[in-house]
Amino acid sequence: MKLEDIKTIGVVGAGTMGQGIAQICAQAGYKTILFDINAQVLEKAQQTTIQNLDKGIERGKLSEAQKAAALANLTYTGDTLQLHCDVAIEAVVERLEVKQSIFRDLAGINSPDTILASNTSSIPITQIAAAVPNPERVVGMHFFNPAHIMKLVEVISGAATSPEVAQTIKQLAEKLDKTAVMAKDSPGFIVNRVARHYYVESLKLLEEGVADVETIDKLMQASGFKMGPFELMDLIGVDTNFSVTTSMFEAFHYDAKFRPSRIQQQKVDAGHHGRKSGKGFYTYEK
Repeated sequence: MKLEDIKTIGVVGAGTMGQGIAQICAQAGYKTILFDINAQVLEKAQQTTIQNLDKGIERGKLSEAQKAAALANLTYTGDTLQLHCDVAIEAVVERLEVKQSIFRDLAGINSPDTILASNTSSIPITQIAAAVPNPERVVGMHFFNPAHIMKLVEVISGAATSPEVAQTIKQLAEKLDKTAVMAKDSPGFIVNRVARHYYVESLKLLEEGVADVETIDKLMQASGFKMGPFELMDLIGVDTNFSVTTSMFEAFHYDAKFRPSRIQQQKVDAGHHGRKSGKGFYTYEK
């Protein structure tokens, strides 16, 4: 499939990432179907999209006509049978079996030419594609949070991924006004592999009582980082961040340098998932 053949994009998962991905696809002129099994999550995604577009208008980056066009391109559904599309992008939990199941379902209702793109931040594309019909059309398309603002997209080819599919997804990312980089299929790819230690080492400092959350964040910001590690984990989602670390720990054969933090595990178990839950390493007004 070539870029000009793409007319409709399906996004599976209406959480923070899926909502942002669907928004930018709709803004780029694509008919976009956002799917989630949870009606409340879909409703929240719709509200967030409107808020984001309104902020764009306030900042002079968007017109009322562009907002209206983007909203007209967006469809929200809880019915998988409506996910007839040219490109499907999954943005769900970092669990291999869940992603494989979604892609098998999508393969069953779409053409063999439909590209299946995963927004996974840590699971090798080769593993995801192994259980999917026509694995040559499975590719990684990893956005960064918040997806409607962050420019980088990693395009990852698995062992079976067709070079033409990877090139089409790179072109699609650029059409979405993103900077696309091609990455090899390795756990964490480029950014998450390098950035993992920003979180892991900060959590070790906290575990060992070297400094508290606020001090570590302030020191890292004073060193030039826009956000401290704990503030950033709260933004990304403490649960999501923990899931990625766990996935990479397993993928690198339990290398100690990727060991997940017990403190972060406690936060996840308590439901303190960061900004989206109102509490993480910090407390937020909901």
